[in-house]
Amino acid sequence: MYQGFHNIRATKPLPVTKNWLHQLILGLVLICHSSYRGVVELLHDLFDTSISVGTVHNRLQSTAEKAAEINKLQDLSRIEVGLHDEIFQANKPVLVGVDAASTYCYLLEGVAHRDEDTWGCHLLDAIDQGFDPDYTIADGGSGLRAGQKAVMPETPCHGDVFHIQQQFGQVANGLARQAQGATTWRIKLEQKIAQAKLMNSMTQRLTIQQVKANRREAGLVARAQDVKTLLQWFSHDVLALAGPSLSVRQELFDFIATELKQREGKSYPTIRKLRKALHNQRDQLLAFAGVLDQKLTAIAIRSELPLQAVRDVCLLHRKHKTSNAYWEQWNHLHSQLSGKLYGLMAAVGEALKHTPRASSMVENLNSRLRNYFFLRRSLGGSYLSLLQYFLNHRRFIRSRVSERAGKSPKELLTGQPHPHWLELLGFERFQKA
Repeated sequence: MYQGFHNIRATKPLPVTKNWLHQLILGLVLICHSSYRGVVELLHDLFDTSISVGTVHNRLQSTAEKAAEINKLQDLSRIEVGLHDEIFQANKPVLVGVDAASTYCYLLEGVAHRDEDTWGCHLLDAIDQGFDPDYTIADGGSGLRAGQKAVMPETPCHGDVFHIQQQFGQVANGLARQAQGATTWRIKLEQKIAQAKLMNSMTQRLTIQQVKANRREAGLVARAQDVKTLLQWFSHDVLALAGPSLSVRQELFDFIATELKQREGKSYPTIRKLRKALHNQRDQLLAFAGVLDQKLTAIAIRSELPLQAVRDVCLLHRKHKTSNAYWEQWNHLHSQLSGKLYGLMAAVGEALKHTPRASSMVENLNSRLRNYFFLRRSLGGSYLSLLQYFLNHRRFIRSRVSERAGKSPKELLTGQPHPHWLELLGFERFQKA
């Protein structure tokens, strides 16, 4: 597409055929995130080609039908972990489902409601394409979870650790701001009292205010520090991927919930709300730890090593390789396991890598979708089908995950290469002479 723009500067005019114009419209809408009117203006100003908004819509509509057919033919049986979420456009929900391993988007539907029936209906469509994951990951959406339970009763839905940590962090930051405000008020009151003493106008009312301010500040500072410490334990010891066994995590989880309960009250509704969220989601949030325990047990059996040795290697992954603590523990493990340590490190690393705890991938997709949504007041099903097709068949130019670079989500899902996304739609790509 960019090669085509480069050749526009040639002295000989570039022939704008119907097929080439169709591809250009697709590229402007899908690659450049252009609106329909933006496409019309760009073609008029740069290509001296007049076209109506209706023509742009019709071209995309005809292509969307082909894209929808390709989407429906995709076999989803390879998906092991599905990530579900909801995004909103013009106050209307869009249901999203993504494969955790390949980032393949198997669900992208604009709907009127996000209740149990709606989610269940669209999950049934995915099941017809072979969708049968080991488990899914989602936030606490009631309709989402109810819909999956209705049509996939044997498939667990794990909790997303990102949202609960975000909520915990917001509570801790809110208390820290309240404590800072109390300190500021106490300082101002002390200055006011100092002036009153100089003018011999000190009153009992100011003394009472000073006592209350000191007491409030001390309480808020202590509470804020306690909640911050609990958050650190929660993130580092309970929800960290490389961590203790499920039973230990459950004990720590319950301890943190109990400590929060002792610090809640009518004056701190956010702590109470957080504590209830933790109580209701404990098993869902810690489900990933049970999956990891099973993988570590399997590694111990294959390696013919004690489970504790495998667990120690797992805990080593939580330390920074540049720290003294990491190499001290590494040397200790090497003295016990000798040459087996290298293979064990690799096996545990793979187990950690393929044990997702959050629906971060679907959140990432949602952030990319917003670049398309903000230009459109309404989203039709055909447009979403075309967008789903494009995102699944467009190859990643670069990625932090090396195996994804230069491959599309579909190639990562199937393990098989495919032609360019334009060629799959029946177009012949522009080639430089």
